Formats: sequence, C-alpha cells, structure tokens
Amino acid sequence: MKNNAYAIGLEKNPANFQPLTPLNFLSRAAQIFPDHPAVVHGAQRFSYAEYYARARKLASALSRLGVGKGDTVSVMLHNTPPMLEAHYGVPMTGAVLHSINTRLDAAIIAFMLDHAETKVVIADTEFAPVIRAALAQAEARPIVIDYADPTFAGGERIGGQDYEAFIAEGDPDFAWEMPGDEWDAISLNYTSGTTGNPKGVVYHHRGAHLLALGNVLAGSIGKHPVYLWTLPMFHCNGWCFPWTVPAVGGTNICLRYVRADAVWTALAEEKVTHLCGAPIVMSTMLNAAPEQKRELATKVQFLTAAAPPPEAVLAAMGEAGFDVVHVYGLTETYGPAVVNEWKSEWDALDGDGRAAKKARQGVKYVPLQDLTVLDPETMARVPADGQTLGEVMFRGNVVMKGYLKNEAATADAFAGGWFHSGDLGVLHPDGYVQLKDRSKDIIISGGENISSIEVEDVLYKHPAIGAAAVVAKPDDRWGETPCAFVELRPGASATAEEIIAHCRQHLAHFKAPKHVIFAEIPKTSTGKIQKFKLREMAGSL
Repeated sequence: MKNNAYAIGLEKNPANFQPLTPLNFLSRAAQIFPDHPAVVHGAQRFSYAEYYARARKLASALSRLGVGKGDTVSVMLHNTPPMLEAHYGVPMTGAVLHSINTRLDAAIIAFMLDHAETKVVIADTEFAPVIRAALAQAEARPIVIDYADPTFAGGERIGGQDYEAFIAEGDPDFAWEMPGDEWDAISLNYTSGTTGNPKGVVYHHRGAHLLALGNVLAGSIGKHPVYLWTLPMFHCNGWCFPWTVPAVGGTNICLRYVRADAVWTALAEEKVTHLCGAPIVMSTMLNAAPEQKRELATKVQFLTAAAPPPEAVLAAMGEAGFDVVHVYGLTETYGPAVVNEWKSEWDALDGDGRAAKKARQGVKYVPLQDLTVLDPETMARVPADGQTLGEVMFRGNVVMKGYLKNEAATADAFAGGWFHSGDLGVLHPDGYVQLKDRSKDIIISGGENISSIEVEDVLYKHPAIGAAAVVAKPDDRWGETPCAFVELRPGASATAEEIIAHCRQHLAHFKAPKHVIFAEIPKTSTGKIQKFKLREMAGSL
C-alpha cells in the first residue's frame, strides 16, 4: 500500500486547527472596529467594544447561575439588543440558545420549555402574561429574567431580576471558551409542528459560522453594512444574520415592531443598506401612506423568502429603491441555503421571461455541498427538464444536526444520506430548482408557518363540525392565509364568524382561518381528503 506523504507528520494541532464558530466574528469586530456603531435601538447606541462587553457580561452572569455546556437558555424577545447579545452570550457559556416565536400560545411554549429542559428564560415584559401561563403548564422551573425595553411603555415583571441589573453583575472581561468541537450545539429552533408537537431543530457552531458567511455572498454585502431588523430573530436565528453582521463590521438597526413609518424612517435616517423579510414586509412598505415614505440615498438590498414576489411587486420595489434577492430554505437548513442567483443576460428578457426566472428558488448557497431534486422512493435524481416532479433535497454543512430527542424523525429526515425537505419541485436544465407544491400541508402566512393539522384539530373540537380541512388560500398581503372547509353535523348550525372566533380562542390569532367555506369535502375512495382540490377551490374564491 502506497504511503501518503501528506498524512505523515502533518496532524491537526492547536496552531493549525480550531473549531469553526461564529462567536469569533464579534470578538474580531470589537478588536478591529471597537468604536464603530454596532447596535442602534431608539436612543441606545452601542459600539462594537460595548456590544462585545455586554455579551461577555451576559455570559458571565449566566455562568454564575450554573449555566454551562448542554444547558438551554430560552428567550422571548423582540428584535432588541438583548436578543443580539444572547446570540453570543449564551453560546459563550457552552449553552444552547432557544429563541421562542413571540406569537405562540402558552401551551406550545410550555411544551418547548419542558422538551428543551430550559434552565433560564429571558423575556420581554410585554410577554409576561403568556410566559406566566406557559410556566403554569410546564414542569420546567427555569429562572426568569425580565427585559424592560426603554422604547416600550407597559409590560409586567414576573421574574426575579431585571435584565440590565443581571448583566451589570457580569464580568465584561469574562474569559469565554471556544466550543470544544465545532459540532457542538449552538442553538435550538422549533418547527411549526406539522404532526403533533413541534420538532426541535439543533444547529451546530460549524453550520452557523458557514451560513453566516454564505449570507455575505448571497446578499452582496460589503464592509460596514447597515442592517435593518425587519426579520424576526426567532426565525432560524434571524437567518443567521446576528452572526453575519459582525463578520463584516456592520451596524444592527433594531426594530421592535415592523410598521411602515418606523421602517421608512430607519431606512432614510440610518442609511440602511440591507434588510430581510417575508413578502408581507414588502407589502407593508409599498402600501405605506405617501407621507410615511422617504427618499432613499442609495439602493437597498432586500432578501426575501417564501413565495416568489410577483413581477408587479418587484417592479414597485425597484422604483422605490430596492434590489430584491429571492432566497429559499427551511429551519433545518439554518434559514436560507438557496438563492435565485440572477444572471445579467436575463435583464434582456421580456416581463414574462424575467418573471419565469424569478419564480425559481435557485441554486445552492456557497457553503451548501449539494442541492437537487430526487425521487424520494428511488433516491435517483429527476431529469433536469423543468417538468419531472420530485422532492427537493439538501446535503452539506449547513444542514441541522438533527431533531432534539427524536431519533426516528432525524433518521427519516436524513434517509439515504440527504435531508428531505418535504417540498416538491422540479430541476431545470441549468440546475436551478423550482418549488411546485409542499408535501407537508404547511401554510406560510406573513413569513409564519402554520400547520393545517393543528388548525384542523381545533376545528374538530367545535360541536357543530363533522368534518374539516384547512388549506392555504392565496392572499395579496400575507402571501397565504388559512382557509377552512367545513361540513356541519346533521341538524347543527354555525356561522363562519362563530367558527373563526372558536379558533381564535384556542390558537394564536394568526393561525385562525381567515375564511370558512361550508361545502362537501372531496375525498378519495379510501376516505383521504383531496387537499389539492380544496387548494384549487380556495384559489378561485
């Protein structure tokens, strides 16, 4: 057997091999750009030196509580400075950051706190009622720390400590440690729960590091960008942008609420260069009152996911001063891992031609090893003809570690050595992927995932309902909204308004159907509901 000279005496050692982690991005920015503005929130402005010190103080204070490797720290926060600080301070202790969707109900939050074995909760005082209700239902007994946002009047304190007082006790020079292994978990993000309880998606330091840098390339981000937080940081850790922005010495412009006047003011006054969001953010901006809109000094890059924006919306965004980049991904891929890489020669196409190109999800991010469409039964690649349907699959270092405490679901997701997205699509001759349908009946409304099964479970609890099915109905503002098809029990009666009110009592309001249709629900000979027919019916309403 031939000796490999390149493997002899050339082993890994601390000088030539260190685990990849995004935590280095903040320490580097603080060293090189200590005085550069890092975080802006209302009247608060923190330099990189201050941002780094606050993150280390958070890590130090958490460590004094006994938080360490393998522990979970849950946060329920708006896009405010503590949320950014948690993305560094929590993993600096070796613990895992769990960001809670601020629109969830108490029962789901309670499940998450128990499943994650949460040790500490940091919550905005606005969310005190739902956190209190969740803790009453949960078995977990985490320490609760309140954050009172200076830009918010109101809220209630339910924890034992105030966030600012808590980190004030920490050491700004806290000697945080690198992860022992880049495979160590850095964050936990829960899916919407397509069948029963949500699944906990685990990210590792390596993937977070790589996806953060992938964003730099996909978004054409240069040095010192000004990034506006219109994308919730609880969504896939803000698509990893809390780690991306310090990597390029950028400025985070925090935004508690995504409202047209606040967005336009920040865009103009802070000279924003980049932002991300669902199509609803574009609608919010374009539909703003004339007096709210502002003239932009330079072109602004807008990264959007979910359904491809219509050509008319893209044109309107262009006229308003934005360059829209369409990306695609899932919670399991750290957010966006696919980009519609635009080619200059496509600019010469007519409107329909450009729209056809923009409708495609695109090609793999630079850090993603492979992206394709496979037959889920044979695991063979489908012909690249733009017509043969298969399942979109991913492979690479920006795919999750797996689902927390769910080996069966993890094995299913990785069957055959690929991550199965559950999305159905086609492969075009040039290698671009385009989605055609979702094998999971998830409704994406305003960037939020809604499980049709969860809504159906609530509908079936109504005493007048004999059968129910929920599908996505196209919506100009939200992209999609839940539409319920209902069959009433013999002799029973109920109005659409009553059914919607029933759902709002048992679900987060954004999950409740916006439309209720009383009709016979089409089924196969075996009794399976034909949701494709319902989607056609909903689309024609």
